[in-house]
Amino acid sequence: MSKTTHHSPLTTHQVRIGNGCGFWGDNLDAPIILAHQGRLDYLTLDYLAELTMSILALQKERDSQAGYATDFLDVLERLAPVLRDQPPLKIVTNAGGMNPAGCAAKAKEILKKAGLDNRTIATVTGDDLMPDLDQLMSQGHALANMETGEPLSSIRERAVSANVYLGAKPIADALKLGASVVITGRVADASLTLGPAAHEFGWSWDDWDRLSAGTVAGHLIECGAQVTGGLWCNWQEVPDLANVGYPIVEIEPSGFFRVTKPPNSGGRVNQETVAEQLLYEVGDPAAYLTPDVSADFTSVSLSETEADVVQVSGARGKPATDSYKVSIAYRDGFTASGTLVICGPDAQTKARRSGEMILERLQRAGCTFEHSNIECLGAGDGVPGVIPAQETPPEVVLRVSVHDGRRSVVERFTKEFAPLVTSGLPGTTGYTTGRPSVREVFAYWPALIDKKAVKPQILVHG
Repeated sequence: MSKTTHHSPLTTHQVRIGNGCGFWGDNLDAPIILAHQGRLDYLTLDYLAELTMSILALQKERDSQAGYATDFLDVLERLAPVLRDQPPLKIVTNAGGMNPAGCAAKAKEILKKAGLDNRTIATVTGDDLMPDLDQLMSQGHALANMETGEPLSSIRERAVSANVYLGAKPIADALKLGASVVITGRVADASLTLGPAAHEFGWSWDDWDRLSAGTVAGHLIECGAQVTGGLWCNWQEVPDLANVGYPIVEIEPSGFFRVTKPPNSGGRVNQETVAEQLLYEVGDPAAYLTPDVSADFTSVSLSETEADVVQVSGARGKPATDSYKVSIAYRDGFTASGTLVICGPDAQTKARRSGEMILERLQRAGCTFEHSNIECLGAGDGVPGVIPAQETPPEVVLRVSVHDGRRSVVERFTKEFAPLVTSGLPGTTGYTTGRPSVREVFAYWPALIDKKAVKPQILVHG
């Protein structure tokens, strides 16, 4: 049963939280437009994904001052006029990545230059396990792969990053300390929204139903415009998707909330767009596990109350587990992909044969690969087994990919596309961008660790 004890709330009215970024690489104008038009109390910016952390770890390895999402600094600089006009507006972001302190230092310089040095910045850290990884393993934390059961020791020497998904409480604590900009490392995506809500309303950390409601709200807006019409199956009904409005949740002290977007913006908010996002990246909808709560999505009710407003109620929650999830990235060889356009009669047959020729020539040169793949994009290979293959497409894009632990053989692979322009099959074209690039592969290792072994830390800067 959910408990009802609360801390003293800062507000008894609704709190408006908008998310202006769903991933590193999202639209750069969206946060500024949302902050300007959304009448927000909080702007959240979600930059991190599993691959992002390994990239940031390598950046910090090369430069100790790097390792954070640099796009945030550009956004913050452009947000300065909005922040001057809206003093109560607060920002919560995981842009800190592998270096929240470095990100905070640069952010502080930007705010000072803009005459906003009265804005307090706080960082949330403690998620980075790499400095203590060997010690944790020696203490009995196997960090076994959740999918295979293998201990981390089997790939330890190749690990480049290991980050805990922290929860909402340290974010709420940072806000309680007076921060108006909170920069975190790795936290659960939904916690970026739950932290401000729990802080504003004084929710207890064992009030499972309200924590679940805040988690549902955060989950719905964490991917930005995906809940306001982006990728909606009925895309023909979405007005002005080019100017799609990014999402806002209006949360009540009870946990009841509405999903909407700025007025006169493009996109669409309805039961379908919200329901699609509700089930996005969900394993068991009756037990969506976060650091803060086990949320039951099956108890949630959605209803359209007016145009572009969906009311969300009925969220139920259970106690969180005693473990944090850990995202570990490790080096796993090298990869490259190359493309050619094959057109004219029998395009699909010619493309597959061209891909085979590339691999056969490499085998003749003594190069074999741990993994290889030939795809004919435009003939059904983009979603194999879902869309029926077309027997006679007028043209296809041939894509050949390889993966191997030896960089040398992958580099040799990249040199076999150009020869087909004159020594391949008729209708071969599209080789105008040079040789494919060789990329290092980072594999994903999901694990669990006892929460007692992790100590979230909050630092107020200035």
